[in-house]
Amino acid sequence: MSARQVTLAEVAKQAGVSLATASRVLNGSTRQVSEDLSDRVLRTAEQLGYVPNASAQALARNTSSLVGLVVHDITDPYFSCIAAGVTRVAEENGLVVVLGTTNRSPDREVELLSTLRAHRARAVVLAGSRTTDRAAQTRLAAEIDAFTEQGGRVACVSQAKLGTDTVVPGNRAGARALARELAALGHKKFAVLGGPSELVVARDRLAGFKAGLADAGVAPPVVINGPLTRDGGHEAAVELLGTRKSARATCVFAVTDVMAMGAMAALREQGVRVPEDISIAGFDDIPTLRDTVPALSTVRLPLEEMGEIAAGLVLDAGGDEARTVRVAGQVVLRASTGHN
Repeated sequence: MSARQVTLAEVAKQAGVSLATASRVLNGSTRQVSEDLSDRVLRTAEQLGYVPNASAQALARNTSSLVGLVVHDITDPYFSCIAAGVTRVAEENGLVVVLGTTNRSPDREVELLSTLRAHRARAVVLAGSRTTDRAAQTRLAAEIDAFTEQGGRVACVSQAKLGTDTVVPGNRAGARALARELAALGHKKFAVLGGPSELVVARDRLAGFKAGLADAGVAPPVVINGPLTRDGGHEAAVELLGTRKSARATCVFAVTDVMAMGAMAALREQGVRVPEDISIAGFDDIPTLRDTVPALSTVRLPLEEMGEIAAGLVLDAGGDEARTVRVAGQVVLRASTGHN
């Protein structure tokens, strides 16, 4: 049988103060209490074994020790690395991270932010691509406004489209640089395994890659879209191999490493050698690439550092102007891409 929990009313009675005074002391209200009364209440609470109620503390302070982290898919190493960075900074500041996953649903993202507002979270980091759905973006922007009006702060790891502090990955520039490097290997015929067309990150990486090929005087790539998942990459590669389009491509760019890993599995199943028959490259440089054979060429983003920067921004009051931190990608050529 569990022990009975001591109530705030019992602490107040034992200390000889009003319930309101005990609440101000123990729940951290901004209203001042004399040092004598404060010491008496704290001493009594300790003697009785009173445990403060986190919800009551949040109400009294109009904030809490919670930091929300909203990601599209926590099983994707891209997001788990960002989460590691956010969590590290939050814990260093004595805060607790609460995780929510949207499964790339804009409506779910709004719902999670609304829930965190109801719990008076101190701050929220939104990690994941913005969408081309303007109505969805308007709903999210309105919820961000409501959250900040309550005293909370929001930062994003995505594109700077919501008027918040934002860490912006160099998606377009990174893909452009990668295309130039691959063209320099002698490849002239490319295919791109792209993501959903409504996701800005997929559009940016595709646009950057096309621009890089144009810089090198190479024809536009064949594009096959699919989900930004391992299975999405696998299915897109199977589709590519099942059409005449595959005969055109000597090099494939998957807009994420996770998609590239699925594509490599599909190529292997079909007896297609990498890079002897088809070269392949991804984007992000997720940690699981260390176990991929052959080692995957990619564009490296400092994912954990991006999470740390976002958490630092959201926990720093700063000024009224939204801040943007741009993070460049670095092309890393490995064994999965060869000369043509």
